[in-house]
Amino acid sequence: MRAAAAIFLSRAAGFLRESITGYYFGLGVWADVYSIAMRMPNLLQNLLGDQALSASFIPFYSRMLAEKREDKARRFAGAVLGLLIIAAGALAVAGVVFAERLVKLTAPGFRNDAALVAVGALPADRFALTVQQVRVLFPMAGLLVLSAWALAVLNSHRRFFLPYFAPVLWNVAIIAALLVAGSTLGGPQMTVEAKNKLLYAAAWGALAGGFLQLAVQLPTVFRLLHGLQVSISTRVEGVREALAAFGPVVAGRGAMQLSGYLDFVLASLAAAGASGALRFGMTLFLLPVSIFATSVAVTELPEMSRLSGDEARLRRLEVAWRQISFLGLPAAVGFLAFGWLVVGVVFQHGNFGLADQLLVTLVLAGFTVGLLPATTSRLLQNLFYSFHETRYPARLAVLRMVVSVGGGGLLMYWLDRFIVNAWLPAGRGGHELHLGAVGLALGASAGAWVELALLARGARRRLPALVLPWGAVGRMTALALGAAALAGGLWWLAAGSNRWLVSALVLGGFVVAYLGGAALLRFPEMRAWLGRLRQSSN
Repeated sequence: MRAAAAIFLSRAAGFLRESITGYYFGLGVWADVYSIAMRMPNLLQNLLGDQALSASFIPFYSRMLAEKREDKARRFAGAVLGLLIIAAGALAVAGVVFAERLVKLTAPGFRNDAALVAVGALPADRFALTVQQVRVLFPMAGLLVLSAWALAVLNSHRRFFLPYFAPVLWNVAIIAALLVAGSTLGGPQMTVEAKNKLLYAAAWGALAGGFLQLAVQLPTVFRLLHGLQVSISTRVEGVREALAAFGPVVAGRGAMQLSGYLDFVLASLAAAGASGALRFGMTLFLLPVSIFATSVAVTELPEMSRLSGDEARLRRLEVAWRQISFLGLPAAVGFLAFGWLVVGVVFQHGNFGLADQLLVTLVLAGFTVGLLPATTSRLLQNLFYSFHETRYPARLAVLRMVVSVGGGGLLMYWLDRFIVNAWLPAGRGGHELHLGAVGLALGASAGAWVELALLARGARRRLPALVLPWGAVGRMTALALGAAALAGGLWWLAAGSNRWLVSALVLGGFVVAYLGGAALLRFPEMRAWLGRLRQSSN
């Protein structure tokens, strides 16, 4: 539960960051630049850090700790850190040097912006702005990779709050940069040149935040390791095995990241505003994924790695699946039923208007169709990782990329013909936006379902006794639909009232109805989450 609390705080800070971004930029040129530029260096972070590092590092390190081989665990951690410093540093420098070529490759739709600015078709050159941003953000990504190493060490020692709270500092640094620079430059009605400067300030805030995110974890890491000897030796016990596992995981993560990058490449070719809509919709979508799925999955990987029996692993998998679904399923139903209200509460202010709200709501719905596999697939991946099997999940990640990008690209080109503003009252839509980003979100959901189905099939081949709790999932879904119906009635009764009051009444009513129904029906998952909450408060 501590991990869930820390992730919630991090996501709340992320929501605030994105809300402020929407306030100043809305959907359009600057939101597109912000989305593409922030996404590009994250490739480095996600390839070398986060799940890839956890999947290859934690099983070996946790096993050494369980076997009371602390000295070897410390040497193993130091060698992995040394190799990461070299790899992350080299790639960060390459990102700075080759920023212009990277932007040409990953945002081809921006390449002709200078000509469009010259004829008055666009207010700013997205290509030049993105290159400027990337040169600041790639060093930030190198710091975040090292932060992921600290996270893996802390998770192995069952310290979950600090590493998942650390991104709050990264978000706070960006928020501070936006607010200070934004107030100085003239607020939401600032000039074009001022918005360009605000983007640059946000990039420097992100770099400072990356340093803070790493620095806050290091004292605890050094204390747990009782000192650290950094090396680049592959002869240290466990390093070669971890590198062998790391390669397929990086390939799998690379496929997933390539899928996300190709989505933004395609979005750069769509009408202006698509990249920003994709980012804002994804921010909302990732909240339940991070809080309910990641908070459980990160605690399960080290525990599964310590277990030796298949039956014990399967039992942990089933319990974790039910706990994730208990909160993930109502989140999916809530986004589909009340996404308009959620997007309005988070983003609708400043330069973020009705057309922006409608487009992001539809993008969120597209992502939400795949929320169940997005929140449960990682458990099955953990099952494979606990056996030191990383190749099969990597192959499926490649297949997921093919389905997501192929299907999403086709849908994007078809839907980009339709204008969002046509669905709104005349004169209230604001600047013209198109539906292309919705197709990319639907493609991502299709890929997630394909990956889940094949992960489950592969897991049953390895462990024939595996039975996923679909009956429990059905009961939770039925309860969530009933709660949505009650909340929908409240929405109808409160129609015409203050939008903040309506949102609080409807969303609060939905949550109370679902949790109240779960308590009355005595869902065991309700008791499990309450137990996690009590345990974290002790």
